[in-house]
Amino acid sequence: MTKTADRPHVVKDAKGKRPQFYDAPGLDQAISMIMVMANEMSVLHDRVDSIERVAKAQGIDLADGIEKLVLDQEALEAREAWRQDFLERLFYLMRKEAREAAEADTKERYNSTIEEIARA
Repeated sequence: MTKTADRPHVVKDAKGKRPQFYDAPGLDQAISMIMVMANEMSVLHDRVDSIERVAKAQGIDLADGIEKLVLDQEALEAREAWRQDFLERLFYLMRKEAREAAEADTKERYNSTIEEIARA
């Protein structure tokens, strides 16, 4: 199993405003999330298919083994680490846009306060 730390470094936030394709608020984010999930599912499908083919060639009944599998703490923690990494990528745009909105709000408040002080 590939550990999160083994993944190549990926830039977390692209600079600049993202193009918006849909008028409905949040639809671009939803499409992005769906595409991330579709990509993960495609990779997962290929890996499971490969595993099943290799096992079948070796005469191994994976379905029975999977049903009987009991994970230890290390395996559970590895799965949770993967899940957290996946969720980080899945909600990337929502986090980025929320952060940008918070920064813009702060700048807007700051400028408004400066203008009020200047008028006084």
